[in-house]
Amino acid sequence: MINRIVILTILLSSLFMPSAFAEVDAEIAYIFNTFSFLVCGFLVMWMAAGFCMLESGLVTTRSVSTIAAKNIGKFAIVCVVFYLIGYNLGYGNAGEGGYIGTLEIWSDSSSLETGYSDASDWFFQALFVCATASIVSGAVAERIKIWPFFIFSAILGGIIYPIQMGWEWGGGWLDALGFADFAGSTLVHACGGAAALAGVILLGPRIGRFSNDGSPANMEPFAASSIPLVTLGTFILWMGWYGFNGGSQLALGSFEDATAMSRIFMNTQLAGCGGCIAGAAITRIIGGKTDIIMMLNGALAGLVSITAEPLMPSPLAAICIGAIGGVIMYFGTNFLNSMKLDDVVGAIPVHMFAGIWGTMVVPFSNPDTSYVTQFIGVTSVIAFVFISSYIVISIIKSTIGLRISADAEKIGTDKAEVGVIAYSIRD
Repeated sequence: MINRIVILTILLSSLFMPSAFAEVDAEIAYIFNTFSFLVCGFLVMWMAAGFCMLESGLVTTRSVSTIAAKNIGKFAIVCVVFYLIGYNLGYGNAGEGGYIGTLEIWSDSSSLETGYSDASDWFFQALFVCATASIVSGAVAERIKIWPFFIFSAILGGIIYPIQMGWEWGGGWLDALGFADFAGSTLVHACGGAAALAGVILLGPRIGRFSNDGSPANMEPFAASSIPLVTLGTFILWMGWYGFNGGSQLALGSFEDATAMSRIFMNTQLAGCGGCIAGAAITRIIGGKTDIIMMLNGALAGLVSITAEPLMPSPLAAICIGAIGGVIMYFGTNFLNSMKLDDVVGAIPVHMFAGIWGTMVVPFSNPDTSYVTQFIGVTSVIAFVFISSYIVISIIKSTIGLRISADAEKIGTDKAEVGVIAYSIRD
């Protein structure tokens, strides 16, 4: 009886005294904001599974176990180095307009004034770094040694990524300039794509991947191990993107934040749909067949494209942004093939090319930035990440080695690198 009276009182108060609920208590806002980071964080964490499934499905059957080992190993290593040095290297910028943060271990200084738990923010941001390293993993698959990849992932996640991320999200010089990248079309995706490009150039293509004229060779030796697995990975990544973009609102403790997050979810969904449809349409128009890989990568390219600004565009604009991202991915894939650059999963056109497009189109819907500022941000980040990655990978290549032997490549990385041998039923 007492509970019913209390409920009735609350309902009557909401009807006759709405101003009493106009502002949320600071502690309640703190709880909702922290909860948002945690929920969106484990959605982003699930993207690690999506990358693993997508990569495992796109490589040959001789490399699926290695992909799994690379993804789980990278996931653990990157999180540890981001805790030890990466977080404060990115977010510890001394004063507005800095270039690099501080070398110190993360520490908890949570308070109501912050608006959310520091640990929840670390959790959310660490999983962004894992996504960046995953982008590299797929591009260099089937010929890179597993431990050199782990070493590079540690340097990328602990040093390279945090420095350029801090330029914008840590209050660094790009932020002071007015550069805008809401959830990381450039800071996460183009960053990963630029590192992947350096790796692909230094590794070279898989044996037999291209013919002498630069066109793809007989693709049968490189047939994808499982298209359904690639599709599952894409759907998992798509689901994780809601946390990726939605969580980047950084708050859920007010009417404005809840409304904004809902719009972000909607635009994210529509951009992915636009990219998928574009991938289906362009392959049908140009090649006469509806290419499932281009549909899946088109969806991912659409999601990457909207990530730089998922809040401000109209839903129709979000569809168009995603669709153009899908078209860019298609022609970017063909361009890489013509250059004999062997990107196994299409990571560079999906994440770097579409990421550049998504970042450059931000001023179309966001008047607080400019095309010049966006161009400076994009070129600075890609140049820094590519050059840094190229130097690091070159050092690894000249010291401990980077690529497996030709004989190991022929028998497959599963047997050569992780000792897993797949037997058929007849065996």
